[in-house]
Amino acid sequence: MALCGNAHTVDPASAQQDYARLLGPGERVHAAYLLIRDTILFTDRRLIMVDKQGITGKKVEYHSIPYRSITHFAVETAGTFDLDAELKIWISGSQVPVQKTFTKGVDIYEVQAILTQFVAR
Repeated sequence: MALCGNAHTVDPASAQQDYARLLGPGERVHAAYLLIRDTILFTDRRLIMVDKQGITGKKVEYHSIPYRSITHFAVETAGTFDLDAELKIWISGSQVPVQKTFTKGVDIYEVQAILTQFVAR
């Protein structure tokens, strides 16, 4: 599932409060990104993808991916004519990657570094 639009960083403390009901005891948000209506949270335990659905966005799917389930990932930087960068994440048991698109408002190298920090443990 790919998304387009204005991606930007979200203050981790703000995301911690906004998504407190999703977090386990002692779980901390280290980084968060808003992609149009959807959000990606990097916690110290897992990757959480918040997918708002429908016209109103009232229906929400929360996709939780433990870092240990990520077999590999790739980032594709923005080009001259294609201004969007992509993050692709392969999860064990699935041949199709989860894809997220970031605009130039987000440093894709920063996203890659955060993911590396947790997956390479």
